[in-house]
Amino acid sequence: MCRQHPHLRRCPQLLSRGEGEGRGFFGRGLKQAIYGLGHGWLETLHEGRHTRIELFRDANGGYLFDDGEGDREATEGDQRRLGIRRNGTRVTIVVENPQVAITQFHTLVQALADNVYLRDILERREVSLAHLRRGRVVEESGRIRFQQPPSLLLVGPEQASSFVFQQQEFPFTLTLKRSREAELTQHGDDRTNGLVVFSGMAALDCQLFEFENQVGTEYLFGSVRCPALLEKLAEGEAIISDEREGLNPRNAFVKAFSRAVSRLVAPHVLAEQEKLKHLARATTSQRTAHMIEHLLQRMSRAAVQDLGLTPPLASEPAEAPALDTALRFTTPFYYRRPGHSFHVTLLVDRAQLPQGAELAIDYALPDSLAIDATPTQVRVEELGEEGRLTWTLSGEEEGARGEINVRAGAYWAWCEIVLARHASHHGHGGVPHAPRRGPSRDHGEAMFLGYEFRNLEETLDRAVYSPEERKILINTGAPTVQLYVDGRGHFRDSARLLLAELFLEVIAEELATRTLEKSGRQGSVADFHATKRAIVRRYGSEIHRSFLSV
Repeated sequence: MCRQHPHLRRCPQLLSRGEGEGRGFFGRGLKQAIYGLGHGWLETLHEGRHTRIELFRDANGGYLFDDGEGDREATEGDQRRLGIRRNGTRVTIVVENPQVAITQFHTLVQALADNVYLRDILERREVSLAHLRRGRVVEESGRIRFQQPPSLLLVGPEQASSFVFQQQEFPFTLTLKRSREAELTQHGDDRTNGLVVFSGMAALDCQLFEFENQVGTEYLFGSVRCPALLEKLAEGEAIISDEREGLNPRNAFVKAFSRAVSRLVAPHVLAEQEKLKHLARATTSQRTAHMIEHLLQRMSRAAVQDLGLTPPLASEPAEAPALDTALRFTTPFYYRRPGHSFHVTLLVDRAQLPQGAELAIDYALPDSLAIDATPTQVRVEELGEEGRLTWTLSGEEEGARGEINVRAGAYWAWCEIVLARHASHHGHGGVPHAPRRGPSRDHGEAMFLGYEFRNLEETLDRAVYSPEERKILINTGAPTVQLYVDGRGHFRDSARLLLAELFLEVIAEELATRTLEKSGRQGSVADFHATKRAIVRRYGSEIHRSFLSV
């Protein structure tokens, strides 16, 4: 007999989106999975009885079921057909929703194995997955189970505890582990970090209660079992959140339970946080590291080109070099006429560069400027004794403008190229009509060679400049920095604005100090603060934008 599902009579469309009222864990349960994918049926053998329930939708999207007039006596044919010897259930889902993408078989197996809400079922039941094509088995998974990472047991297993609510004691058990090395997934239904909350045979949530999303919890996982949660749910308590997304943090019973679990977990979270206070090193993601590298290159150029500064403690060569620096273009400003090819030449003093050094070359040229070759990496030894690298360029568009940047270790060189009708027609030589754009140097040693996360026990500063290394050192011992370094020693990408603040502070302070030393006014505190403010105004927004653009 075809009937509308009694739990779905009140606006099924709202219920399917989790916006209406109704019983059950709607939107994430078996019924909704079948309705969402298409249609299907459940067949159960229990104590010698057979039951079949079909779930499908009508032409208007209503949720219907057909139970075939109830259960009947099971036969041996039912057992053979379902592959069930005595008691059990077989679920069949026909996927006919055109918006559903079928994932790869092995990806689906892994997703089932890691699913928080299936984890206990997979331990209690023997669950496997088969891929059938035209009725024939193509692939089989074997038994699906959650594979815990190698770990250290911290609490438990199933350590008994309890909490008091309204003068009544409620028991629960806790198992807490720390992954030795494996990275844990911290979000989603396949989360492996956190405590899975069980009550009876139901998995209700996965979280770390009062320590959710806090530093020091990245390696922690386990489970907590509390039978009273389901009992309170059966009594009508709002144990589950309105969004059906786990425990309801506003419920008084859940609050008392959460405080009790958090007290047991707290010593181990605090121990993890204490380790971070003595963290010697930290790392950033490749995207953040790439962004910082470009920022430091830009500010090194600004130091030399905009402010005319030289880096601190630049080492003097034993013999006078052929150039006043290791890298230099024949001119910082190639001012050339359209319609004529010309050369751009880089001069390299190999004696000032370490053995095996490579040139890293960046081009910022418009399409209207043609260039004969654009190597991005060149070994210095390939340049020969003469130490020259030459490009041939040409263009027809007046006003075309571009740049070439070259770096090798601590050294860099930069040139600008402009096509103008009144420029020199020679392919080499002087630049009589080149406008002056600040200091004329096109080369130098980088003032900011890099950065490093390091525990600076001798200072509470969040970040400092090391003139000997020409690095910006970010202090992992500073409390503010520790908040954004996770248990794996990774600086969180979500905290890039803190990095922007730290880099701006250190760069502005160093540039202000060098500017005043150059002018002989380094003793004036008022001049220092005024100069630093001017540098912040000039480069502050650029530094912050560079961290937001990645």
